[in-house]
Amino acid sequence: MASAPRSGSSRGNSGKKGPLKGTGGHGRKALEGKGPTPKAEDREYHKAHRSKQLSERSAARRPAGRNTRSRHADETVAGRNSVVEALRASIPAKALHVATRIEMDERVREALKLAAERGVPVLENSKPELDRMTDDAVHQGLVLQVPPYQYAEALELARESLERWEKGYATAPPLFIALDGITDPRNLGAILRSAAAFSAHAVVVPARRSVGVTATAWKTSAGAAARVPVAQAGNLNTTLKDFKKLGIFVLGLDGGGDRSLTGLPLATEPVCLVVGSEGKGLSRLVRENCDQIVSIPIASEMESLNASMAVGISLYEIAVQRGAGRA
Repeated sequence: MASAPRSGSSRGNSGKKGPLKGTGGHGRKALEGKGPTPKAEDREYHKAHRSKQLSERSAARRPAGRNTRSRHADETVAGRNSVVEALRASIPAKALHVATRIEMDERVREALKLAAERGVPVLENSKPELDRMTDDAVHQGLVLQVPPYQYAEALELARESLERWEKGYATAPPLFIALDGITDPRNLGAILRSAAAFSAHAVVVPARRSVGVTATAWKTSAGAAARVPVAQAGNLNTTLKDFKKLGIFVLGLDGGGDRSLTGLPLATEPVCLVVGSEGKGLSRLVRENCDQIVSIPIASEMESLNASMAVGISLYEIAVQRGAGRA
């Protein structure tokens, strides 16, 4: 005799295991798992996800190339000591930015006092805004905004200097300093100090892959950047060729020069001194465009001199020769 079906059974099941027809294998998919655990920043409920979103929004608002500062973009001096030193050195400033509810100390008070004396606007900003302005530098609630330097045009300066000398408006012939491959703004600042001390007419820097007049250069120059113009050359070699056409002698400074600086005959003529970096020296093309390669006599134990020191010594020797020529 056939037994009655058990309670809870159905005719369509027939006792088979596995998913019923039409389920799409949901049970099998459930057993396969959900893959690796997402990173914290990709999980919407995690606080790291919120931080990532804020960072992305900040980057989207920031101008392209923010971390590679352009010579045509404002500079910033960040940090209490640096801002006070910059204001003491009379570096040109557009505004002094102060953090909201900043903790006052002597440096903050002095910065506010110097800004007021110079007529520099004081603006209050939130800490995130100061972080953005300085690319997250340690600013301690003080940021000085420095406008971009206005470069002169090298050839135009050379023509004007020559014309003044030829007409008797200047007692000394034109004296220029050109920098080849120098990238340290402190070197530029020190060279500007020497240029001011020995009445050089201008310093010429290439427009690309070269040092520019930054806040650091301003500070190192100790105010000389306000007295000696810095001219920009689109192509240094082309500018040197143009100088030579105008009658300016181009003298390269190099340890292996064929002419000693001492008693240099061309010192009393219109001159452009070219100095290279301490490591690489003058580039090949620049050497080829020099009328003479001049060396400074130094002890054999020393391989080379710092660029700013070499310029200072050379300018002194030229000043001595020009003084002797007027006597």
